[in-house]
Parts: sequence; structure tokens; C-alpha cells
Amino acid sequence: MQSRAFPGQSRSGQPLDPRRRQVLLAGALGLPALSLMGRSAFAAGKNSVSLAMIGEPQTLDPMLTTADLVGTLMQHVYEPLYTFDSHWRIVPMLAAGMPTVQDGGKQVDIPLRAGLVFHDGKPVQASDVVASIKRWMSVSPRGKSVAAQVVSVEASSDSVLTFKLKSPYAPLLAQLALPTSMAAIMPERTIAAQLTEFVGTGPYRLKERRPDQYTILEKFDQYASRTEAADGYGGRRVAYIQELRFIPVPDSNTRVEGVLSGQFDFADLLPVESAGRLEKGGDQIVPLIGKNFGFPYLVFNTKGTLDSAALRQAAQTAIGAEELMAAAFGDPKFFSTGANFFPQGTPYYSLAGEKRYNVNDPKKAAELAKTAGYAGKPIRILASRQYEFHYNIALVLSEQFKRAGLGVDLQVVDWATLLQRRNDPAVWDIYITHSGIFPEPMLSPPQLGDNAPGWWDSPEKKAVLEAFNHEMDLSKRGPLWGPVQELVYDQVPFIELGKFNSLSARSAKLQGYTPSAWPAFWNVKLA
Repeated sequence: MQSRAFPGQSRSGQPLDPRRRQVLLAGALGLPALSLMGRSAFAAGKNSVSLAMIGEPQTLDPMLTTADLVGTLMQHVYEPLYTFDSHWRIVPMLAAGMPTVQDGGKQVDIPLRAGLVFHDGKPVQASDVVASIKRWMSVSPRGKSVAAQVVSVEASSDSVLTFKLKSPYAPLLAQLALPTSMAAIMPERTIAAQLTEFVGTGPYRLKERRPDQYTILEKFDQYASRTEAADGYGGRRVAYIQELRFIPVPDSNTRVEGVLSGQFDFADLLPVESAGRLEKGGDQIVPLIGKNFGFPYLVFNTKGTLDSAALRQAAQTAIGAEELMAAAFGDPKFFSTGANFFPQGTPYYSLAGEKRYNVNDPKKAAELAKTAGYAGKPIRILASRQYEFHYNIALVLSEQFKRAGLGVDLQVVDWATLLQRRNDPAVWDIYITHSGIFPEPMLSPPQLGDNAPGWWDSPEKKAVLEAFNHEMDLSKRGPLWGPVQELVYDQVPFIELGKFNSLSARSAKLQGYTPSAWPAFWNVKLA
């Protein structure tokens, strides 16, 4: 997740009274006391860094999940054909250049870089690229959305990959570039339904993984870097640090204590309440505020208790986004609210559906629920404390539902369990997550695509997305986002709550690190 969300005031333009926030969070008794693990547990060498992440990745397969944690780790190991620069423009990575488009946009020819080497020392062949993309279209949530648009993908020569499409498809390159649910290029011989070898082309290769302890990546000495200047995720990548140790630290306060004590060289996604402590932590600690980092959102299960749009609208009417954002982030400098999915000044800015946003009317919600046939069955809410702001949202969301007469079954689980359970429509109704703000709307949330948890599917969705995605002219495509946003507010497959800034921290000796959507540690040095 990149710099996402916009600092600002509450919807009324005034900061919320912090005492109100405390009332909203009443009942939360604080984080469980977890003792810090000794530094010796990580045995970091002088050219090794310890990186505290929010938990254990549930898989190292870069294609299988849209989870940011997996994308963050495995972008060091695997690489896609395209990536993003610091302005979110699409630039080549394993592709030699930008594609050639023919047949009115229905044929896309991607030139492939020469001289690429996998971590096993074998050269990258066009057949590896074809096999990788076909697997991605078969198993990846994002790839499946692309597959629905593809007639064929093949190597038209030893150095060109050719997509033949049913119709022009504007999001293709952006889908190929995203690190989560990544269109990663891997050796054809390693491809299987379940990967057992994790062999990529990246500046780091997998050295060792001990579940719930660490994942160690080591420098790949034969890495074939691009020659352009580094820019965002694009350009030259150099592994200056010999070893990256990604350590799962589910408790957010433990991550704070660890980076303050010097136990960790980097700590990701810290509670905003710790900003003052980090700022007073001395010259060795550098707090990192990611501007416009992302948006928290609620995913609705369209196959569960909330299977009818009318009942989802009732739940939406009970929700006060401003209260939820205040509970999650406290200080208004860390969040803003608004019905628009994209910032003003971007091609996709729209207030379509605004009347359904931040309604917070329990009486009306109760009436709508009764009309929709609600019989009191508890709404099962999945949340994790590994993202503390998810948990705080869940606490207040539960109270908002109760005020509207909606039953609640709040299930607090670790993040890996949540990611597993969300794939089963029988066990949940709402789960809480967050995403980055990207320039291509189809990149997130994944529920805009096909087969993502929540399983939103309707003739209206197909119609508005077909019109949106087949228009290649941005000046014409931008206004087509409004009908998509309107439909999201009407059918309620998910609810975006607002925008937020993030807080992380690094050691002062970790130099060259730039806060970004998915923390990347190539081009980073130890002082």
C-alpha cells in the first residue's frame, strides 16, 4: 500500500472530541501483554536487517492472494513484466519496453528482456513467461479477471509475448504490474497447483522460512537489474543489504517497543497513538508517515446472512463512517472522510452515491432491515488485531449495528486465519480490511473483479464494468467511473469508510528507504 489517504478534518470540518472516541471504544481493554522476544532470537548479522511485519504470511505463493503482506515479501523474490514508478505510471520491469497494440486494442505484444536469470542460474525463456501468465490467469483473483478478457496468450517469438483479447481492456498492464496477487514470472518447471519451490528473478532469493519465526531472503548475486535510474518500484534495483529478515510481530505495541529499543530496523503499520513516542524516541528512530496511504473498507458476503441487497443497504444505513474512522485513527490529521473513492483532480473523482455514505441512522436502518425480512440472525464480523485500526473499527461497527437492532457476532482472529476464513462463504458476513489508492480503479478492491471473497456478481455490475473497461480513451473513461461507484453504493458489495495516513518507523541507520505501498528494501543501505 502506497502513500494513501488525505489528512483532513471530519466531514463537518471539525476534529472529533477525543472523549467521544473513548466512549466509542469503551470495552476495549488494551492489547494483551506480549513480552518482547530477545534480539538473539533473530541473530541479525552486521549486513542483515530485522523487519517487523504485522504477521506471518499465509503463503509464499505470490499469485494466490491479494494480501499486502505476501506481496511485500515476495516482490523481492519475484518480478512482473511491468511495475509502477513513483507517480504510479506503468513502466517495464521484465518487459523490455512498453507494448505494441494492434487490431484496435485486441492484440497486445509485449517485448521481453534478454539476459534474465532465475535464482537457480537458468536463463528466463519465453516459455517460462507464457506458463507463468497462464498459471496467474488460472489461480490468481486478479488473473482470473484478466482471463475473462483473453482469447489467448502465447510467445509469438522468442522475445515477444502476445495477448489476444476479446475486446480492448484498459486495465491489462496495471493488472500485470501489481505486486499483490502478482503476475510473477517463474520457471515453468516449478509451476504446480501448490508451489514447492519459490524461484524468481528478483534481487533477493528465499533462503529460509520458519513459520511464526521469520522469513529470510538473501542477496542474489546474479541479479540482472534494469539500467534506468530507480524511480518508485521501477528502474535499477540493487541489493546492498546481504540479508532481509522479515519477522512476524502480530502485536502492534510490540512492534513499537521493538523499533524503539533497536530490536527491529523497521516496523510496519504502527498504531497512530504511538506517533508521539516515536517522535521523542531520539536520533536513532525515524517515524514515517505515509500520506494518502489507503482506505479501510468493509467487505460484504453476498452469499451469507446479508445475501440480499436490501439487507446490505440496511446495514449501510446503520454505519457512521466518521465515527469508525475516528475510532480507527483518532487524530484527524491521520484520516479524512468523503463519499468519493478517488481524490478531486483525478480522472475518476465522483460523488455518485453520496446520499448513502455515512448515514448513521439506526432508526431508518432498523426499518429497512425489517422491510428486507431481517429475522435477528447475528451478522458475523471478522476482524484482526494485527491491524489495530481494523479491530477498533470492528468494536464501533458492532455498536452501530446493535443500535439499529442488528445482531452481531464479532470474531477476532489472527490475520492469517481471517484470510483463510474469508474464502468460505458459510462462515462470515463482513470482514474488515484496507487497501491502497491506485490510479487504476480495477486494481482495488478486488471485489470489483470476479471471484474475490464477497462474490459480488450481478448483470448490472457486468454492464457498467464492461463499458468502463473497454474504453481506452481516459478522457471518456474517467466519467464512466461514476456509474460504477453509484452501483457499489446501491448493491453494497463493500463500503469504503474514508482515507487514512499510515505510521511506520525505521532505524536511522537504514538509509535510502522510501515509504511506499509495499515496503521495498532494495536500494536501501545500512549506515
